[in-house]
Amino acid sequence: MHLTVLIPTYNRHRMLKHTLDSLIRARAAPELDVNVIIVDNNSQDDTRGTVVDYAGRSQLPIDYVFERRQGRSFALNAGIAAATGDLIGMIDDDEEVDENWYFAIGSAFKQGDVDFVGGPYVPRWAAPAPGWLPRNYLGAIGWVDGGDRVRVYDSNYGGILMGGNAVLTRSILERVGPYSTLLGRAGNRLLSCEDEDMYKRLLAAGALGVYLPGLIIYHYVPKERLTKRYFRDWCFWRGVSRGVMDKGRKSPVSYFGGIPRYLYGAAARSALRMASSMVRDRSRLFSNELPLWDLAGFFYGRHFYRP
Repeated sequence: MHLTVLIPTYNRHRMLKHTLDSLIRARAAPELDVNVIIVDNNSQDDTRGTVVDYAGRSQLPIDYVFERRQGRSFALNAGIAAATGDLIGMIDDDEEVDENWYFAIGSAFKQGDVDFVGGPYVPRWAAPAPGWLPRNYLGAIGWVDGGDRVRVYDSNYGGILMGGNAVLTRSILERVGPYSTLLGRAGNRLLSCEDEDMYKRLLAAGALGVYLPGLIIYHYVPKERLTKRYFRDWCFWRGVSRGVMDKGRKSPVSYFGGIPRYLYGAAARSALRMASSMVRDRSRLFSNELPLWDLAGFFYGRHFYRP
C-alpha cells in the first residue's frame, strides 16, 4: 500500500519541523510505502525553505505544493490532487505522530474493507490547563479521546472524524468529493466544520470508518487557546460555520426562524442554569455560557454571513 501524508501549513515553519521530525522518526510499517506532501497555504515565513531543507536530507520522500487560495479546505484539496497514494493521510502542522502511527494504519487497511480511520489527539500543553476548561467543548483545543477500544464511526460514536488525524482511501474521496471551500479556517478566521461536512458525506455514502486508539497524534495547545475569549470565539465561529453548512444541507430536525429548535432549547437551559447560580464548579459554569455563543453564531451564519 502507498500512503501519502498531507500537511497543510500556514506561517508555522518552526512547528512544521517538529511534525516532519516525528514522521521521519516513526517506525516504518512493512505494508506501507510513504511519501509526504507539504501544502503551503500562502505562507509569508520560511516554510518553503524548511521543506526544501528536509527534502534534501531525508530518506522519506517530501514534496512541496503551493496553494495561493487561503483556507484549509483549499490546501487539503490541492494536496489530494497532488497525492499519488491509494491512502491519503492528513495531519496538521502543530502535531507530531506517535512512533507506531504507520503501524496502526498498515494494520487497519491491509484487509481492504475499511474506508477511513481516525484516532486520539493527546494534548501537549504550553501552559497548565485552567480549572474552568469545559469538558464538553474540548474540540476547541483539538483534544480527542474516543476511548481505549476500536470503535466504528456511526450514529453511536459521540464525535466525528477530525481531519488532523485521519487516513482515507483515495477511492472513497473520489466518491464523496473534495472538502467544502465554503468552510474551514482561513487565515485568522475561526471558521470550521469542513471536517464535519466531510464526515457526514462519508457516512451518507455508506463508508466504513474505524476509530483506532493506537492511531495517536500529539497536538500542541498554545497558551493563547487557553483563554475564555478563545473558547467564545471558537463557539461563535463554529456556529457560523454550521449555519453556512445548513444552507446547503438541512438537518432532519425541527426548525424555527431558520434555526434548529434544539439550539434555542440548549441556550435557554444554559441561561437558566447561569441565572440560578446553583452551579459552583468553574468548568460547568463556563460551559453553560457557551451554548449562547453556539446559537448566536448559527443565527449569524444562517442569515447574515457571506463567505
